[in-house]
Formats: sequence, C-alpha cells, structure tokens
Amino acid sequence: MQLRIGKPARRQTEADRTATADAEETATPELARRVRDCAIAGGQQSGNPDPARTRFAEAVSTLLTAYAEAAASPEQAAELLGPDGRWAAAHPELFEALLQTGRAAAAVGTDDLRRLALRVTDTLLGVRAGSRAGWRLRARVLESLGEDAEAVCALEKYLALCSADDHGTGARIDGLRASRDRLGECLDLLRELHPTAPVRAAGAGRTDLWAEGLALREAGEPAAAAERMTAALIVMTDERRPFGELGDALTEIVDLLTEHPPAGGPPPLRLLAAWAEHRRLADREPAPAPLLGGARVIGLSDLRNQLAGRSICLVANSRRVAEGSMGTRIDDYDLVVRFNSFRIDPPATGSRTDIHATIHKHNFNWDVPVTTRLVFGGRASAWQHSVRRRLVPGAQRHVGDRSLRWPVREIGRLTEEEWPTIPTSGFNMLWLLDFLDVNTRIDLIGFDFYASGAYRLPGAMKLPITSVHGYQRERDWVMARARHTDEMRTALR
Repeated sequence: MQLRIGKPARRQTEADRTATADAEETATPELARRVRDCAIAGGQQSGNPDPARTRFAEAVSTLLTAYAEAAASPEQAAELLGPDGRWAAAHPELFEALLQTGRAAAAVGTDDLRRLALRVTDTLLGVRAGSRAGWRLRARVLESLGEDAEAVCALEKYLALCSADDHGTGARIDGLRASRDRLGECLDLLRELHPTAPVRAAGAGRTDLWAEGLALREAGEPAAAAERMTAALIVMTDERRPFGELGDALTEIVDLLTEHPPAGGPPPLRLLAAWAEHRRLADREPAPAPLLGGARVIGLSDLRNQLAGRSICLVANSRRVAEGSMGTRIDDYDLVVRFNSFRIDPPATGSRTDIHATIHKHNFNWDVPVTTRLVFGGRASAWQHSVRRRLVPGAQRHVGDRSLRWPVREIGRLTEEEWPTIPTSGFNMLWLLDFLDVNTRIDLIGFDFYASGAYRLPGAMKLPITSVHGYQRERDWVMARARHTDEMRTALR
C-alpha cells in the first residue's frame, strides 16, 4: 500500500474552493445552497451502474421533489428560504429527505460525496441542533474521513441526546481514543528505532521526506527509507493530519520494517503489537477479554439437547402481555424465551429468562444473565461484528454459533421467493423449535403480532414497528399449526 501524501493538499484545495463559493453566495440561503449541491452531485451519477450511486441519485430526486412541494407558493418559498431555519419545523419531510440524501452520499464512499454529506449535516444541525440522526451521520462521515477527534466530539453530542446507549456509542468513543493512543505508542517506538528521524523532521516538508523514503526503498536501502518515512510521520503528527492518513503512513512503515527488520534482526515485535492493536481498535470497539467469559459456543445439535423433553414458552413484547397477569404461569415452564428489548414486570411477564433471542442490530438486554443467547442476523459479516462488539462476558452460559444465525433462511432454506419478508426474531425462534420438534410443550404467550401495541424497554419504545416483517404471514403460519388458542396463549404442542 502506498500513501498518497499529496492527497491532503488536494482536499484542502477543495475546502478552499467550497469556502470561496459560499462566500460568493452569501445572499443565497443555506438550505438552497445545500439542495443545489446535492442536485449537482446527483446529476453526475447518471448512468453509473454502482448501486450505492443509484441510491444516492434516487435520494436526490426525492429531496428535489420535497423541496419543490415545500416552495409551491411565493409565501411558502419565502418561509422556506428565510434565515431563521423555521423550515425544519414547517416541513419535516424536507428535513428527512435532506438527511436521507446525506446518508446516501456518505454510503457511496468517495471523498467528494463524504464532504457533501458533511455539509449536509452542517445544514441539518444548524436548524435542529438536537437531531440525534444528524449527529450520528456527522460522526460517521468524520470517522470515514479520518477526522477522529472531530468524530469523537460528534459521537459525544449524539450520546448526550440519547436516553440509552443502544448502538454502543460509548464503546466506539473509547475505541477511537484507544486507537489514537496506540498510534502514539507506535510513533514513540519508531523514534527509538530511528533516533535521527526527529532531527531530520525539523523544518522539513512531509511530502519531500516521504518521496525520499519511497525512492530509497526502491533503491534497496530499507533502513534509510524507514528513517525518512518516520520523519515524515513525525511532521504529519505535528501538523495534526487526519487520523486515517497517519494510520496509512504507519502501516506502510510497519510493512517495510517487517520485510526488512532493522540491522537484520527480528521484526520489532513491540511495534507490531502496538500497530496491530491500533488497527483492531480503529475497526471495532474494545472488548473485555476473554470475549466469551467462559461461555460455550453451541450449534444446532447442542441446542436440541438443551431443549429435548422440556416445556417451553415464548413471551411476546406486546401490550397484551403487559396488561395480563400470566407472570406465575410463565415462570412455571421449564424454559422461558424472550426477545430483543423485552421488559420485565414479574406479575405480568414473569421474571425468568432462560433464552434470549435477539436481532444483532440493537444493543438491548445483552447484559441480562441467561442460560443461552441466540443472536440472529441476515448478513454474516454484520452478525459477526455485532457478536464481537456486543456480547457481554459472563452474561450467558451458551451462545449460538454461525449455524444458528438465521434459521429460517440458513437451516430451513426458505428463499426470498418462498418467504419474501424478513423473518422476525420471534419467528426465527419459533420456526427453529418447530423444526427440532423435541419440546413437550411449545406455547406462545401474548403473540398478537403487535395488534395491541409494543411493550419494550423505554429506550426501545421509540423504534417503529417496521413494515419489513410479514406479521400477517407469520400469524397465518402459526395459526395453521396451532392446537389451542385463547386470548393469551397459543399452543403448538
């Protein structure tokens, strides 16, 4: 990997051009400038086959439609373009369309569209400083640009607006800070390996130093190359270059020292260890060690043995359960299964939880002690990342492995043609129990498929009952197999 040391200067030039353009248009309201910027960028995606760029162009189209509708009359246009930002309250659909455009721009992954997304967050947060979504998008963009210090500030703003840390934001802040600490440790170790580098860095330009290092590497002089590149890294650090840029430079120096150890000895192990920790923390949050805390990873056959010959009930997160008095009866089952952001009110819900079945995306109840935790997720990479990030050591005796990640699709092989909607955590668990068919009783408590409303932890009540799940289809599947139903209980065995 070769660090493009000229890139920061180009980025600064772009920033200067943007500032000049804005200065020339001081009479143009902020919202109008942002919509114009998005329209120009969206028009440049025409004919591009990349799905992310297509989604960005579609988001821009939606934004332009919302903008036109909001300015349908001269009176509305005057309000829309006013300097006090009242448009955000008067036209929430326009605010949402601009937010979605920023998200789509960031997802494309190019610097120009990331910078556009950053300007979009300037506009959004300028009129609604308490927008959690705005601060979260800003943090994401800043981190992708390597601006870790500013990303941490944005994450802290987001976290301060949340009643609960549902997305592991605190851990991400800790990870970014620890990653920078490890990078500083690496720089100290490089100074020890190349004591002349700080002297060479004094008064020198990073571009020249890095170019000298690359030339020396090509000439077969790795020791001198590493010394020049270390001097360039020192200058970059003094100039407070973006975090990602520093990390790229460090990685290239470590690669060089690994291929050509100093004085022909072993690779600098302390440097390698600090660099590896820096890279790990840059990609994911710090996790207590050992990760599983003594928990045993189980597969399908192990789960079958746990369930065999036992009665089991699945408790819905529904308002019907909350308003009932089934607590004692629920606790009388051999096994109690609860889902995602379940809430405990012992007289109504019972108090025991033996199996927690949760979607990988949310951060609810992972710290609640259970016998078994089954984590469901459609994308293997996202599932793996969430398990590593969210699993709380010591909070479970068993945790499901990859084979239990997505039962309806992976074990049942039900394709999107056969089952077009995304299966809920409840249906994945229920399908799995029906497939194994080893329980003496399988009862569903309070499953009205949200007809009565949700009953969840307070931090989860703001989450919508999403339309991506086929609740009616799942209900039909259940009723086709039910042996008994009443107001509160549906029995499958």
